[in-house]
Amino acid sequence: MNTKKSSPLKITFNSPVILTFVAICSIAIILSILTNEASNRLLFMTYRSSLASPFTYLRLFGHVAGHGSFGHFIGNMMFILLLGPLLEEKYGSPAVIQVIVITAIFTGLINFIFFPNTALLGASGVVFAFILLSSITSAKEREIPLTFILVAAIFIGQQIYEGLFVDSYVSNLTHILGGVVGAALGFLHSMGKRA
Repeated sequence: MNTKKSSPLKITFNSPVILTFVAICSIAIILSILTNEASNRLLFMTYRSSLASPFTYLRLFGHVAGHGSFGHFIGNMMFILLLGPLLEEKYGSPAVIQVIVITAIFTGLINFIFFPNTALLGASGVVFAFILLSSITSAKEREIPLTFILVAAIFIGQQIYEGLFVDSYVSNLTHILGGVVGAALGFLHSMGKRA
Protein backbone atom coordinates (compact mmCIF):
# COMPACT_ATOMS: atom_id res chain seq x y z
CA MET A 1 0.00 0.00 0.00
CA ASN A 2 1.37 3.36 -1.02
CA THR A 3 1.07 5.83 1.85
CA LYS A 4 3.07 8.57 0.17
CA LYS A 5 0.98 11.72 -0.21
CA SER A 6 0.89 13.23 -3.65
CA SER A 7 1.59 16.91 -3.83
CA PRO A 8 -1.39 19.12 -4.63
CA LEU A 9 -1.72 20.63 -8.07
CA LYS A 10 -0.42 24.16 -8.33
CA ILE A 11 -0.70 26.90 -10.90
CA THR A 12 2.65 27.98 -12.33
CA PHE A 13 3.67 31.27 -13.88
CA ASN A 14 5.03 29.33 -16.85
CA SER A 15 5.55 32.08 -19.41
CA PRO A 16 6.39 35.41 -17.76
CA VAL A 17 6.75 37.51 -20.92
CA ILE A 18 3.55 36.25 -22.52
CA LEU A 19 1.51 36.48 -19.32
CA THR A 20 2.80 40.01 -18.67
CA PHE A 21 2.00 41.05 -22.25
CA VAL A 22 -1.52 39.61 -21.96
CA ALA A 23 -1.97 41.43 -18.63
CA ILE A 24 -0.91 44.74 -20.23
CA CYS A 25 -3.32 44.16 -23.13
CA SER A 26 -6.09 43.30 -20.64
CA ILE A 27 -5.51 46.54 -18.72
CA ALA A 28 -5.52 48.45 -22.02
CA ILE A 29 -8.90 47.04 -23.14
CA ILE A 30 -10.45 47.70 -19.71
CA LEU A 31 -9.17 51.30 -19.80
CA SER A 32 -10.47 51.68 -23.35
CA ILE A 33 -13.94 50.54 -22.29
CA LEU A 34 -13.95 52.75 -19.17
CA THR A 35 -12.70 55.86 -21.01
CA ASN A 36 -14.78 55.44 -24.18
CA GLU A 37 -11.53 54.75 -26.11
CA ALA A 38 -9.76 57.92 -24.91
CA SER A 39 -6.96 55.80 -23.42
CA ASN A 40 -6.44 54.12 -26.81
CA ARG A 41 -6.04 57.50 -28.51
CA LEU A 42 -3.60 58.65 -25.83
CA LEU A 43 -1.50 55.50 -25.27
CA PHE A 44 -2.52 52.45 -27.30
CA MET A 45 -2.95 53.63 -30.89
CA THR A 46 -0.27 54.94 -33.23
CA TYR A 47 -0.96 57.67 -35.76
CA ARG A 48 0.81 60.71 -37.21
CA SER A 49 1.34 63.17 -34.38
CA SER A 50 3.89 65.74 -33.22
CA LEU A 51 7.45 64.48 -32.80
CA ALA A 52 7.73 66.88 -29.84
CA SER A 53 5.17 64.85 -27.88
CA PRO A 54 6.58 62.03 -25.73
CA PHE A 55 3.28 60.18 -26.26
CA THR A 56 4.14 59.80 -29.97
CA TYR A 57 7.11 57.59 -29.04
CA LEU A 58 5.19 55.72 -26.35
CA ARG A 59 2.44 54.90 -28.87
CA LEU A 60 5.01 53.44 -31.32
CA PHE A 61 5.22 50.52 -28.90
CA GLY A 62 1.96 50.86 -26.99
CA HIS A 63 -0.25 50.36 -30.04
CA VAL A 64 0.24 46.56 -29.85
CA ALA A 65 -1.47 46.54 -26.44
CA GLY A 66 -4.59 48.42 -27.55
CA HIS A 67 -7.58 46.83 -29.27
CA GLY A 68 -10.58 48.33 -31.00
CA SER A 69 -13.11 45.92 -29.53
CA PHE A 70 -13.42 43.07 -27.08
CA GLY A 71 -13.70 40.58 -29.97
CA HIS A 72 -10.46 41.95 -31.51
CA PHE A 73 -8.76 41.58 -28.11
CA ILE A 74 -10.01 38.00 -27.50
CA GLY A 75 -8.97 36.82 -30.98
CA ASN A 76 -5.43 38.11 -30.59
CA MET A 77 -5.00 36.94 -26.99
CA MET A 78 -6.07 33.39 -27.86
CA PHE A 79 -3.28 33.11 -30.45
CA ILE A 80 -0.75 34.81 -28.16
CA LEU A 81 -1.58 32.44 -25.28
CA LEU A 82 -1.48 29.44 -27.61
CA LEU A 83 1.78 30.18 -29.45
CA GLY A 84 3.65 32.45 -27.06
CA PRO A 85 4.47 29.99 -24.25
CA LEU A 86 5.82 27.44 -26.74
CA LEU A 87 8.05 30.08 -28.33
CA GLU A 88 9.15 31.41 -24.95
CA GLU A 89 10.12 27.89 -23.87
CA LYS A 90 11.99 27.23 -27.13
CA TYR A 91 13.75 30.58 -27.65
CA GLY A 92 13.72 32.09 -24.15
CA SER A 93 12.09 35.17 -22.68
CA PRO A 94 14.56 37.73 -24.11
CA ALA A 95 13.93 36.49 -27.66
CA VAL A 96 10.15 36.75 -27.24
CA ILE A 97 10.51 40.29 -25.87
CA GLN A 98 12.65 41.05 -28.92
CA VAL A 99 9.94 39.77 -31.29
CA ILE A 100 7.23 41.83 -29.58
CA VAL A 101 9.31 45.04 -29.41
CA ILE A 102 10.70 44.85 -32.95
CA THR A 103 7.27 44.03 -34.40
CA ALA A 104 5.66 46.89 -32.47
CA ILE A 105 8.25 49.50 -33.44
CA PHE A 106 8.56 48.31 -37.06
CA THR A 107 4.81 48.30 -37.70
CA GLY A 108 4.34 51.53 -35.76
CA LEU A 109 7.03 53.35 -37.75
CA ILE A 110 5.72 52.09 -41.10
CA ASN A 111 2.22 53.25 -40.20
CA PHE A 112 3.48 56.61 -38.87
CA ILE A 113 5.59 57.35 -41.96
CA PHE A 114 3.51 55.98 -44.82
CA PHE A 115 -0.09 56.12 -43.56
CA PRO A 116 -0.51 59.52 -41.90
CA ASN A 117 -4.32 59.38 -41.93
CA THR A 118 -4.63 55.86 -40.49
CA ALA A 119 -4.57 54.93 -36.81
CA LEU A 120 -3.16 51.50 -35.95
CA LEU A 121 -3.75 49.39 -32.85
CA GLY A 122 -3.79 45.77 -31.83
CA ALA A 123 -1.49 42.80 -31.35
CA SER A 124 -2.22 41.27 -34.78
CA GLY A 125 1.31 41.98 -36.02
CA VAL A 126 2.72 40.16 -32.97
CA VAL A 127 0.31 37.26 -33.58
CA PHE A 128 1.50 36.85 -37.17
CA ALA A 129 5.14 37.19 -36.09
CA PHE A 130 4.50 34.31 -33.67
CA ILE A 131 2.72 32.25 -36.35
CA LEU A 132 5.62 32.44 -38.81
CA LEU A 133 8.23 32.10 -36.06
CA SER A 134 6.54 28.95 -34.78
CA SER A 135 6.45 27.45 -38.28
CA ILE A 136 10.22 27.79 -38.59
CA THR A 137 11.24 26.38 -35.20
CA SER A 138 12.41 23.10 -36.72
CA ALA A 139 14.70 24.67 -39.34
CA LYS A 140 18.04 22.91 -39.80
CA GLU A 141 21.21 24.02 -41.54
CA ARG A 142 20.65 24.85 -45.22
CA GLU A 143 17.03 23.68 -44.98
CA ILE A 144 13.71 25.50 -45.06
CA PRO A 145 10.83 23.54 -43.55
CA LEU A 146 8.02 22.83 -46.03
CA THR A 147 5.55 23.75 -43.29
CA PHE A 148 7.08 27.24 -43.19
CA ILE A 149 6.71 27.63 -46.97
CA LEU A 150 3.07 26.51 -46.82
CA VAL A 151 2.20 28.73 -43.86
CA ALA A 152 3.94 31.73 -45.45
CA ALA A 153 2.24 31.19 -48.83
CA ILE A 154 -1.22 30.74 -47.33
CA PHE A 155 -0.75 33.61 -44.90
CA ILE A 156 0.61 36.11 -47.44
CA GLY A 157 -1.94 35.04 -50.04
CA GLN A 158 -4.78 35.54 -47.57
CA GLN A 159 -3.51 38.98 -46.55
CA ILE A 160 -3.13 40.13 -50.17
CA TYR A 161 -6.60 38.81 -51.03
CA GLU A 162 -8.19 40.50 -48.02
CA GLY A 163 -6.30 43.73 -48.71
CA LEU A 164 -7.61 43.83 -52.27
CA PHE A 165 -11.11 42.36 -52.03
CA VAL A 166 -12.39 42.40 -48.44
CA ASP A 167 -13.49 45.63 -46.79
CA SER A 168 -12.32 45.19 -43.21
CA TYR A 169 -10.76 47.26 -40.46
CA VAL A 170 -7.86 44.87 -40.07
CA SER A 171 -4.48 46.12 -41.20
CA ASN A 172 -3.26 43.49 -43.63
CA LEU A 173 0.08 45.26 -44.02
CA THR A 174 0.64 44.98 -40.26
CA HIS A 175 0.01 41.24 -40.46
CA ILE A 176 2.51 40.87 -43.30
CA LEU A 177 5.13 43.03 -41.55
CA GLY A 178 4.68 41.05 -38.32
CA GLY A 179 5.10 37.82 -40.26
CA VAL A 180 8.28 39.17 -41.88
CA VAL A 181 9.70 40.06 -38.46
CA GLY A 182 8.86 36.62 -37.05
CA ALA A 183 10.33 34.78 -40.03
CA ALA A 184 13.48 36.93 -40.10
CA LEU A 185 14.13 36.55 -36.38
CA GLY A 186 13.45 32.82 -36.60
CA PHE A 187 16.00 32.39 -39.38
CA LEU A 188 18.54 34.59 -37.58
CA HIS A 189 18.08 32.67 -34.35
CA SER A 190 18.41 29.29 -36.05
CA MET A 191 21.56 30.44 -37.90
CA GLY A 192 22.98 31.81 -34.62
CA LYS A 193 22.42 28.47 -32.89
CA ARG A 194 24.38 26.67 -35.61
CA ALA A 195 27.26 29.16 -35.71
